[in-house]
Amino acid sequence: MIYDSAQAWADAPAKRICLFGMSGLGKTHVSNLLRETGGWFHYSVDYRIGTRYMGEHIADSFKAEAMRVPYLRELLLSDSIYIASNITFHNLAPLSMYLGKPGDPAKGGLSFDEYMRRQELHRMAEINAMLDSAHFIERARTLYGYDHFVCDSSGSLCEVVDPEDTADPVLNALSRTLLFVWIEGSDAHTEALVRRFDRAPKPMYYQPAFLHAAWLEYLGETGLEEDEVDPNAFVRWTYARALAERQPRYRAIAQNWGVTLAAEDVARVTAAEEFEALVGDAIAARTG
Repeated sequence: MIYDSAQAWADAPAKRICLFGMSGLGKTHVSNLLRETGGWFHYSVDYRIGTRYMGEHIADSFKAEAMRVPYLRELLLSDSIYIASNITFHNLAPLSMYLGKPGDPAKGGLSFDEYMRRQELHRMAEINAMLDSAHFIERARTLYGYDHFVCDSSGSLCEVVDPEDTADPVLNALSRTLLFVWIEGSDAHTEALVRRFDRAPKPMYYQPAFLHAAWLEYLGETGLEEDEVDPNAFVRWTYARALAERQPRYRAIAQNWGVTLAAEDVARVTAAEEFEALVGDAIAARTG
């Protein structure tokens, strides 16, 4: 870890962390709070994915749909209208919509092959966006005057790294400049996230082997053909299984590369100083 003691963390003129964990446990909330109250630069990995690395793919998918409408097709071909993604830190829907869900085209589903192609695009985009952290640390300091830096990672970080591999390129690169901080949820948090997802299922990135196995199992259980699958039903069925798969990988990142904070403690934070104290306590518990 770049901070070998709680005192080193407290004394550091430039505090730099990477928040990771399940989506919905407060990574972005804390990142916003740090930016607003403590002079921290907020780097959103999902925003970087959706703008720098997936923006063209997202915009092209919008245009492809518009080209199906003769009125819009004529306007597009004559450069009379402009279609773009309005992705923001608080609205990542264009990225989720592009990632999509497999199943019945009449219900907005993608073929499984196209779904997996988009998953691979996301995998590469997420790796590149994570590796861009070093550039943005320097950019935040020289351009905007921010010394403190928080990397607000995607919930799928654990899907694109191997925390048991000491040579993992992403974890190695980031650990030289950032402290990994896991926001760990309880069983109650997991149940709440599953209920929330059930109300509003959204596309997510998962490892290819997991998705292939889940897809074949789902088709076998339901007896459906690929183009008969309800896309929302499949991603609902997959989500709880994915959380169970992710938990040990999150834990391994924290154990091998960083520290852990309880989501309950993070939820009570109202100022940057309180969060910094929590991190200091976690480093002290880790380093003895």
